[in-house]
Amino acid sequence: MNDDLLRDTEHFLHEQIPLTKAMGVHLESYDGERLVVTAPLEPNHNHLGTAFGGSLSALTTLAGYAMLWLQLGDRHAHIVVRESSIRYKHPVRGTLRAECLRPDAGELGTFKETFRTTGKAHLRLRVQIMHEDKTCVLFEGDFVAIR
Repeated sequence: MNDDLLRDTEHFLHEQIPLTKAMGVHLESYDGERLVVTAPLEPNHNHLGTAFGGSLSALTTLAGYAMLWLQLGDRHAHIVVRESSIRYKHPVRGTLRAECLRPDAGELGTFKETFRTTGKAHLRLRVQIMHEDKTCVLFEGDFVAIR
């Protein structure tokens, strides 16, 4: 993946969604299949010294948003999350690291074709946060792209 595209996407997030800058959100990598979005624990911790649930929710939502942004390639589209669910399984005691897998080719193809023909389409994405080889957070969101 082109590092310039990741930096441009990260810059867009910081400019358009100020919370991302305050959280220290960083688009760490994207290999065409898996997008990794990170944030340091320091500005995102709770009173127990573990990751704040709101920060975990925001980071997983952002990972889905950024994945859809990268897949869509239409810089004039608006992306919103229509519905989401999140499950907190274990505390996160270090860097927040959200991983979003690219949807399978069939789902992605249907999404892109619907968006191309109607100017609006939705796609369900899954994101997880891993820490110390444990799945700590599971997120699923229905994202909508609108032209």
